[in-house]
Amino acid sequence: MTAATQGLHHVTAIAGNPQANIDFYIKGLGLRLVKKTVNFDDPATYHLYYGDESGKPGTLMTFFPWNGIAPGRIGAGQSTSTAFSVPEGSLGWWREHFKALGVESTIVRVSPDEERLSLRDPDGLQLDLVASSTTDPRDPWDSASVPAEHAVRGQHSSVLTVNNPEGTLATLTDALGLSILSETGNTTRLAAGDGSAGNIIDVVADPRAQYGLTAGGTVHHIAFRVPDQATQELWRQELIGRGYRVTAILDRQYFKSIYFREPGGVLFEIATDTPGFNVDEPLLELGRSLKLPPWLEPSREEIEQAVARIELPSENNPAVENSPAVENNPTAGLEG
Repeated sequence: MTAATQGLHHVTAIAGNPQANIDFYIKGLGLRLVKKTVNFDDPATYHLYYGDESGKPGTLMTFFPWNGIAPGRIGAGQSTSTAFSVPEGSLGWWREHFKALGVESTIVRVSPDEERLSLRDPDGLQLDLVASSTTDPRDPWDSASVPAEHAVRGQHSSVLTVNNPEGTLATLTDALGLSILSETGNTTRLAAGDGSAGNIIDVVADPRAQYGLTAGGTVHHIAFRVPDQATQELWRQELIGRGYRVTAILDRQYFKSIYFREPGGVLFEIATDTPGFNVDEPLLELGRSLKLPPWLEPSREEIEQAVARIELPSENNPAVENSPAVENNPTAGLEG
């Protein structure tokens, strides 16, 4: 094996109304919108990126929000649950927080060292908040809606549901370099690196599960990390040599990507850590403006007319909310 992943880079899902998506992930989960751009393959649709202050790999959740999209079906061949890491002892606060927002949630202790709060976002996407006895050292985004002592630290893990786990497990171990940590019932837990939060994959074998339908409220793909494009190129050649059908390297402006589908049906991406989200706007202003790649800039006027009008909550940029630039521009943060 030429390379091994450093862990999760991001998870991308499909949503409906973009304003409902923004409100939930900023006000509800307390994440920061670090980039407001468009789906490069469908520029009339947003691509929204949420994460920590700078959008570090391993903290990212992204969405393609299509207004009026039909609900999907969560099932085999998909990432069926996305988990975020929160501090131990914080789930009671989170349950009350979501209750105040009208969101139902349930707390379950899955092991002596791990407790989960399960809920669904406005489109029905399955989410978990994981509180572990192992401290997550990552710094949270300083959100106005969620106190730092309870705040999300980043991705914790993703669940993959497949009918037959053999090929999926072989891909994760032999091709991506993850190690098997445990096997409990029909669930195999694997991890990259030291197995800390943000590096964990749970594979659930369910031969009776109906195959999932990718649409609203489902995960489109999960992405694994590599440090740079040179490593990515080596990995691409090795995957092709192993018989996987791999895309060309695609420029996603904030990272480079390749995609392939593992034998269980889940779409995988391998994404670079570089160059990051501050290549086209300052750190303090991430997510405020609609950003387009150079090849779409000539169509900016048409794109701004096509995408839905959305309003960015003040929680997303408290550090600059009272700056002169904002005070003098009452439409700051409103795009499209």
